[in-house]
Amino acid sequence: MGNPAVKARTPTLIAGSNSGPRRTGGFTLVELLVVLVIVSLVLALVGTSISRNISGAEMRTASRKVAASLRYTRTHAILTKSEQVFVVDTENRTFRAGDREVQELPEGMNVELNTARSELTSETVGGIRFYPDGGSTGGNVRLEANGRVYQVNVAWLTGEASLQRPDE
Repeated sequence: MGNPAVKARTPTLIAGSNSGPRRTGGFTLVELLVVLVIVSLVLALVGTSISRNISGAEMRTASRKVAASLRYTRTHAILTKSEQVFVVDTENRTFRAGDREVQELPEGMNVELNTARSELTSETVGGIRFYPDGGSTGGNVRLEANGRVYQVNVAWLTGEASLQRPDE
């Protein structure tokens, strides 16, 4: 006499299917490749977004450094009771505040200097002069990268430097 608990298993048939028995679990190689392509595209987009944020942070930092350096030059002119010049080289993306060392701006950043014609030393180098009374020749330094623009304005009468984003 046979054991009634043991039954033979037969594959389950899907109604309306001519293909015969079908597995219900797992993924095909094509499905896995499609998912990998989608995931890689999403990661590429996220990576690009993060790199843009980093350049935005670099823009803010660079513009704040320029503004602080202009303020330093003005303060140094007042304290030493002598004229001091903030010099910008737009071709090499550098600036120098009074007697300090030359500082370089990040790669890929466009720099534009608007100042008095008398303060231009060449086509790409010029400065903003600060006087012992705190006044200046006035002007602005415009920084642009990745569609972002920051501008540091210097008032000619007071020599005060202020940072702004023209596109806001």
